[in-house]
Amino acid sequence: MLKIRRYFVTGLLLVLPIFISFYVLFVVFRFVDGIFGGLINNYLKANFGFFIPGVGFILGGAIVLFSGFLATHFLGKKALPALEQWFLKFPGIRQIYPSTKQIISFLFSKDKASFEKVALVEYPRKGLWSVGFITNDGFEEAQKKTGEELVHVLIATTPSPWSGFLVLVPKKDIKLLDISVEDGIKLIISGGILKP
Repeated sequence: MLKIRRYFVTGLLLVLPIFISFYVLFVVFRFVDGIFGGLINNYLKANFGFFIPGVGFILGGAIVLFSGFLATHFLGKKALPALEQWFLKFPGIRQIYPSTKQIISFLFSKDKASFEKVALVEYPRKGLWSVGFITNDGFEEAQKKTGEELVHVLIATTPSPWSGFLVLVPKKDIKLLDISVEDGIKLIISGGILKP
């Protein structure tokens, strides 16, 4: 019985992540395809008797690319914030849009310098160690006031590594961990279950 249980758990650990990954991709595909392809496929089915699976997904990708092209070349830095401010005036959008934008920016950001290294700091009190991400050197005003060389550390909260507490810690009190930022993010998202 113990062997069967061990085989089952091992098989579950192997198969479940693969299944969930494919399922999430399938759900995203169907969702995007349904949004953008619904009208086109309804028209094709009504007039020609067939539909094209995936046409909405392709159209969605084309819209995203075109939006990026417009934002880069025509809308620029002045028009985009104005457009965003207008969009935020709609009811309910102000509560959802900023958080969603922050999460997507974090996930797809090429600027990995935002999290430079993973560190241990004594927070919220001496003797308790928290995992944090070094984000920057301390700003000059704070360093003048404290007389210490400070470092910005984001103490991330589980399960969202993009939110947490910003603490300015003396450089001498930081213990750097020899793990990658990605491993640190996995550690925080999993609540310590996944060890680097």
